[in-house]
Amino acid sequence: MDLTVATATDPLELEVDLLVLPVAPEGVAPLSGVPAAADAALGGAIARAVEGEVVDGSAGSGALFAAPAGVAARAVAVVGAGDGSADEWRRAGRAAARQAAAAKAARVGVAGVEGDEAVGAFLDGLAQGAYRFQRFLSEPKPAYATAVQVVGAEAAVVERAGHIAERVASARDLVNTPSNHLTPTQLSDHARALAHRYPTLTCEVFGREELEAMGAGAFLAVAQGSAEPPAMIVLRHRPAETTSDEVLGIVGKAVTFDTGGISIKPAAGMEEMKMDMGGGAAALEGTALIAALGLPTEVLCVVPATENMPSGTAIKPGDVVTAMNGTTIEITNTDAEGRLILADALTWAARNGATRLVDLATLTGAVLVALGETYAGLMGSDEEWIQAVKDAGEQTGDLCWPLPMHRDFEALIESKVADILNTASKRLAGTIYAAHFLKRFTDDLPWCHLDVAGTAMPAAGPTGYGVRLLAELAAR
Repeated sequence: MDLTVATATDPLELEVDLLVLPVAPEGVAPLSGVPAAADAALGGAIARAVEGEVVDGSAGSGALFAAPAGVAARAVAVVGAGDGSADEWRRAGRAAARQAAAAKAARVGVAGVEGDEAVGAFLDGLAQGAYRFQRFLSEPKPAYATAVQVVGAEAAVVERAGHIAERVASARDLVNTPSNHLTPTQLSDHARALAHRYPTLTCEVFGREELEAMGAGAFLAVAQGSAEPPAMIVLRHRPAETTSDEVLGIVGKAVTFDTGGISIKPAAGMEEMKMDMGGGAAALEGTALIAALGLPTEVLCVVPATENMPSGTAIKPGDVVTAMNGTTIEITNTDAEGRLILADALTWAARNGATRLVDLATLTGAVLVALGETYAGLMGSDEEWIQAVKDAGEQTGDLCWPLPMHRDFEALIESKVADILNTASKRLAGTIYAAHFLKRFTDDLPWCHLDVAGTAMPAAGPTGYGVRLLAELAAR
């Protein structure tokens, strides 16, 4: 999506396929400003739509009109802006994307969105709604809202929105890509390309031999069943100037395909397990967004990437492995593999410069039972850090909700034959005890865990959840 500031000051003179005019409930009747001018040009069509309650100003509502003579656009859409909050502006943007599709409009003009936050949120929603993944279609369908002009906006705000839209779309592309086209090696190549594009980024990739030398026994245990070699991807953002000595450690789970291993998943729906690298995609693209925005915060991004496959060499239930920090782990379910690869990645990040940590992982089905597809589960070791992550999510629309980390939950991962086990025998607090497992590998740094199984890979498809949150967290 190409986002620019319109050169025309009169929205009715914009030569676009579709002119989008947001209206708030209090601005619907009587119409004022640009919507009133457009209504006059349309012979009162918008006012009649208001009277018929086709347009009521609520976020997500909208109506499409053919433009008459005197309006340069081919069509005009009115969309509700709701209460004017960032969340409502995002909904309005998604409604605009639907209207663009209905009008078959590639060139879209936007007028009447006032304020930097509102413009950013509206364009974010528009980009979300206009996204399509067509890489493997032999005959791609027409794309809509590919070029957007915004009247009266600040150039820096529109440019920032463009960076966000690009990196979120890239994360969604990664998660949508089938595992035979996105192996750990190919994900590593993508990270190298990001480092090549942004001067403040550097990329290093550790393969099996390096991981063995590090003692990454938990990570390698998951990888040993696959013919595809594992990779620990390290992406660093080192800005020329920083505003503090903090180093934000970002860790993202990237199981590029998860069969469950020996504890194999049911066949129905297993094709969705190409999306089990949503946390890793967000970590990489979030770091790239931080670089694109030139944020003065040093970042250490670590993404363990592997497949989880059943084979003659695969890890088995009952096996005991030793993680990088020396912790021994009894494997009771090979489908609880994400926490194993994250364990070694968190340890490595803590040992290599991170001063505070946040990890993102499509980790448990239990989080969908608790929070559905609206909120990610948020757990951590430091209340101020938890609040900072929650606030960043509220600001960007990547919502997350804190779950309790009471010490009584630690009993659920006690093992009789090793230091800990990777799954509990009781079906209790699955999301929370997984976080307690991860906490043991954070070297007592301020740490937060985001379980994004519901928000990054909902039924409607990948969302790019976490990319915007990470950039906001770095900015703060």
